[in-house]
Amino acid sequence: MVKRKTTVYVDEDVLRAAKVYAARKDVRESEVIETALRQYLGLDVLQPVWERNQDLSPEEADRIAYRELDAARAERRRKRS
Repeated sequence: MVKRKTTVYVDEDVLRAAKVYAARKDVRESEVIETALRQYLGLDVLQPVWERNQDLSPEEADRIAYRELDAARAERRRKRS
């Protein structure tokens, strides 16, 4: 996976919490932020689906992945309600 450097503006409290979390877990701040983004975007759901369905066509794999992503987002919305 190729990593790219970027600049984002984040609320001070959020950044401070990410730094504290990273220090407590002994990981880089960028790892905390990347993990949070992956979870928020549902990418953590897609990877296992892709891995267990390597013999599917790209179209079928996409269809399954998006179904899983939609289900994860619906579950997240349900929990917030």
